Amino acid sequence: MEPEEVVERYNRVIAPANRTTYFPLVPVRAENAKIWDIKGREYIDFLSDAAVQNVGHNNPRVVKAIKEQVEKLIHATYIYSFPIEPLLLAEKLVEIAPIENAKVSFGLSGADANDGAIKFARAYTKRQVILSYMKSFYGSTYGAMSLTGLDFHVRAMVGELSGVHYIPYPNCYRCPFGKDPKTCNMECVEYIKEKFEGEVYAEGVAALFAEPIQGDSGMVVPPKNYFKKVRKILKEHGILLVVDEVQSGMGRTGKWFAIEHFDVKPDIITVAKPLGGGLPISATIGKAEIMDSLPPLSHAFTLSGNPTAARAALAVIDEIEEKDLLRRAEKLGNYAKKRLEKMKEEHEIIGDVRGLGLMLGVELVKNRETKERAFEEAKKVVWRAFELGLIVTFLQGNVLRIQPPLTIEEETLEDGLNILEKAITDVEEGRVPDDVLEKVQGW
Repeated sequence: MEPEEVVERYNRVIAPANRTTYFPLVPVRAENAKIWDIKGREYIDFLSDAAVQNVGHNNPRVVKAIKEQVEKLIHATYIYSFPIEPLLLAEKLVEIAPIENAKVSFGLSGADANDGAIKFARAYTKRQVILSYMKSFYGSTYGAMSLTGLDFHVRAMVGELSGVHYIPYPNCYRCPFGKDPKTCNMECVEYIKEKFEGEVYAEGVAALFAEPIQGDSGMVVPPKNYFKKVRKILKEHGILLVVDEVQSGMGRTGKWFAIEHFDVKPDIITVAKPLGGGLPISATIGKAEIMDSLPPLSHAFTLSGNPTAARAALAVIDEIEEKDLLRRAEKLGNYAKKRLEKMKEEHEIIGDVRGLGLMLGVELVKNRETKERAFEEAKKVVWRAFELGLIVTFLQGNVLRIQPPLTIEEETLEDGLNILEKAITDVEEGRVPDDVLEKVQGW
């Protein structure tokens, strides 16, 4: 079967709302940081299934745990019974999360974890208003979509939750206030105070939802002291801090949770993506008094707390601990970032390199002075990289997403970076035809 045939069959039966297309990858096998397609071609993976495969594709420890579990008990709903596996996982998450006296609620995706966080925050504070960030992404369910500050097109068609207000995220490369990070007065923080003075009643706000690193808006890292200043304002008004670690958690940035880089302890953390090693599982982790604020069955899913997914998640955590993947993510991330910075010196199309650990973004621009986004060039780079054997995608139309498994071999990482640079060079020198623009949809 040819990849093009598979793509055509997808188009016939899969709703477009489920997906987007960068290239015709039809994966049939994967191991650690490599994927093989239906034709047997090998690819280096810089995507990790959208930051899912932190411990590598088909991690042996995870595979073993799943096999052992499905032989005994595939599923037993923890709504009505007390399976051991989700209990052990909850205890482990409470241990590693930077929240004192925490409890856990399990779900199936990052979106439902954020939905749960909305419910818990509103129930606990008895307030309705939620603050979120422009260009944030929290998922595709109604609640998560209503928090998201990226695309309002769908919400205009289908509706949204009420009571959500937005503030600008501190993007120092594209400062929403037109300031230079070396001389700014943290206008992004002052704006919150102005928001409370001119638009939103502070004592009516339940929570601020934040990504410690804005992922889908292009791997945007805030200034080191930003969240400390914001946390101080929130505490003054009794507002909870909810941190979405769906993409940035479980070791991706060199810490268990990215918020730990900023010396702030949140009230609620949401995790998903890499937690299950490829199986669907999410968790909302919060202070016990917050998590006790909802009555029984008010945020429950029949398949949540699934023993098999929980067992896989325990294996993921064991792998991160025993292989010291937090340190490895930091080490390899520092190397990759330096290499990308060197590419920036040699390629005018690269406007900015940013990120922490192995959560990196490379922003492509047409002009470094105007910072005009290089949308077409980004499409050509990911297509050419795919042709050369590298899986890499983009966000915001022009930011290359660099998120390989934390277990990627150093030589494989180097090979992938070499391919990426070759793809960039080919685009700069006009060796990638314009007709690929019709093939790449992207995000």
